[in-house]
Amino acid sequence: MKDIHPLYTDFKEQFPEIHEKNEALGQWIHENGGPLDERSRSLIKMGISAATHHLSAVSTHINKAREAGATEEEILHAMLLVIPTCGFPTFMEAYRIYKDN
Repeated sequence: MKDIHPLYTDFKEQFPEIHEKNEALGQWIHENGGPLDERSRSLIKMGISAATHHLSAVSTHINKAREAGATEEEILHAMLLVIPTCGFPTFMEAYRIYKDN
């Protein structure tokens, strides 16, 4: 996947070794951390990103979920699950990113 956010590209260029090790850890966890498929992991990470107000990550994980075969209904359902735990305003921040995507 190409870099969506210029700041991430800048980070990779300034700190290539840290980026490489962070990516390797993430890949290892995805491949060896448990039984969840890529679609499920992407939806979960989108919800975590929304709940923690990491809005650029919300955009990234929406795209990854789509690439992994998630439907728009599944993406929206995962996003709606933010409301009962984190509140409507938090959901609306993420929903704005969804609508802009």
